[in-house]
Amino acid sequence: MSSPLTHASFTIERKLSVPPSRVFHAFSDYETKKKWFGGPAEWVQGESSLDFRVGGRETGVGGPEGGFVSTMHAVYHDIVQDERIVYTYEMLLNGERSSVSLCTLELDADGQGTILTLTEQGVYFTEEDQVAGRKEGTEGLMDALVTYLEGH
Repeated sequence: MSSPLTHASFTIERKLSVPPSRVFHAFSDYETKKKWFGGPAEWVQGESSLDFRVGGRETGVGGPEGGFVSTMHAVYHDIVQDERIVYTYEMLLNGERSSVSLCTLELDADGQGTILTLTEQGVYFTEEDQVAGRKEGTEGLMDALVTYLEGH
């Protein structure tokens, strides 16, 4: 019997001292995104790609040395320059689909800076991939983004 489905959502907010255009660029430019988007320091990065346009796709593969393999496949549905990005993505753990999510990134000017609001709505298929762990991992990615942008 398969695991029961879990539906959940969460919102993460970060304040950055850089303008929305810099935050948007960090998501939309492949070379820039590779510098901050990749998981914890101990992860080995595998295949990655970014076709940042409505209908475009993104892939990211990685995981701890000798451990599980995490794969993300995304499709971009709505992009408004320097304001928002809406995409869906599926996560696979060792090749098995573990979740599918709808994610919205909103970038609001705040003086010279930006308030970034990320809202994720997901369905989780396995015991191993649940909302608490996803939120923790996404918070880590947003912290990596803040560290990257505040340091450059």
